[in-house]
Parts: sequence; structure tokens; C-alpha cells
Amino acid sequence: MRILVSNDDGYFSPGIAALARAMEGFAQVTVVAPERDRSGASNSLTLDRPLSVRKAASGFLYVDGTPTDCVHVAITGLLDQRPDLVISGINDGANMGDDTIYSGTVAAAMEGYLLGVPAIAFSLVNRGYAHLETAAQVAGDLVRRLAPSLIAHPMLLNVNVPAVAPGEITGTEVTRLGKRHAAESVIRATNPRGEAIYWIGPAGSARDAGPGTDFNAIAERRVSITPLDADLTGSQWLDPVRDWLAR
Repeated sequence: MRILVSNDDGYFSPGIAALARAMEGFAQVTVVAPERDRSGASNSLTLDRPLSVRKAASGFLYVDGTPTDCVHVAITGLLDQRPDLVISGINDGANMGDDTIYSGTVAAAMEGYLLGVPAIAFSLVNRGYAHLETAAQVAGDLVRRLAPSLIAHPMLLNVNVPAVAPGEITGTEVTRLGKRHAAESVIRATNPRGEAIYWIGPAGSARDAGPGTDFNAIAERRVSITPLDADLTGSQWLDPVRDWLAR
């Protein structure tokens, strides 16, 4: 089995190294990741300049672009053989609820899915990589178990892992995305020239975090697995909009 590994934290991150090691025991692994941290890059592609690909001492390939660039370039021309799976992560921090819209980790996996390759995004919910070994173990186990089904039925999965010791994981749950409150206000500051600058504020707290959500599963120390769909059509609004146009 051929696995393409990418992320949004950069080719040098502990998370991607741990993820690649977790896959090496049972798959042929190629790592193609951004040259720097591109967290929050979402599904952006670089279209205004060419991209460069270089090889690090680790053997990982790195691209001067976004997570989506990395997977797109890898699948559409860089690799000699098409991967069977795209695996993204292990992200330094959660990607739950509304986070998935902005996440470069999820975007890298989604690009594989959009190109017809099944994909999984892995995130460790607390920043700082505490208990990274737990997330790596979960990733290895899940990929081994799910790969045959995913290859037969391509889909996109978003996995969040509690930042606890392996023995403290209480189970695995298939979940839906929760929702957050609106983001907090921007943080205004002044640069050395006296001009106003703005930092994007932190994400809001969980608003929809009840049973069945990714937030609830993590709070109960369960691994959360959420199937995602790239179809953004608001199907419930098709008929109302048709009616409005007919008036």
C-alpha cells in the first residue's frame, strides 16, 4: 500500500515525523509537506507563481506552498505512482467543529479526496504535542483497520485524538461536527510606525457540544472520527430559491 503523508505544520514538525513512522510498518510512505507552518491555510492553491520541491535530510519532500499545493503537486505529477491513501497530520491542536473550514490539515486530506484518493486527517487536540505517541498509535491502528474499506469506498475522515496517555483513551466514536460560538474580537495593536494592526482573535468556545459531537467525544476521552463531505450545496434551499425566482 502506498501512502502520501502531508500536514500544515511543516515538514519539520514532530507530528508529521510520528505519523510517517506509524505508517512505515505496513506501507510505502512518501512525505510531501509545506516548508513552513501554514496553519489556517484552508484549501488555498498557489496560482500566481511556480512551486519548488526540495528534499530534507530526513528524506521528506517539502514545497514552498500550502498544504493543498503539496498534495495536488504530489498526486498530479510529482509521484511516479498514485497513492492509495492520503494521510494528513498529526496536527498540533484540535480540528473540530467549525475549525475544519479553516484547517490546513483537513485541507491537505480533502485535496486527496477531491482527486479521487481516500484520505484521513489526524489531529492531537491539545497544542504542544503532549502524548504525541497516543495519536501516532491511534493513527497506525485506524489506518490498518480502515484502509481496505476506504480504498473500496473512497471518503474523507477527520480524526481528533485526546491528549492523554494511551491507556486513558476510553474508546472510539463516529461523530458529527459540533459548532462553536462566534470568534472573539480581533486584537488591535500598533506597529513601530504607529499604524494600527490587527491579530485575528481566538476561536469561540463550543456551542453545540452535546452527545454525538466531536467535542463531546473528546471530552469523554474518546477518539472522534467524523466523515466529511466536500459538497457545500445547501440542498434544503434549492426549492425555496427556485420559488423566489419564479415570483
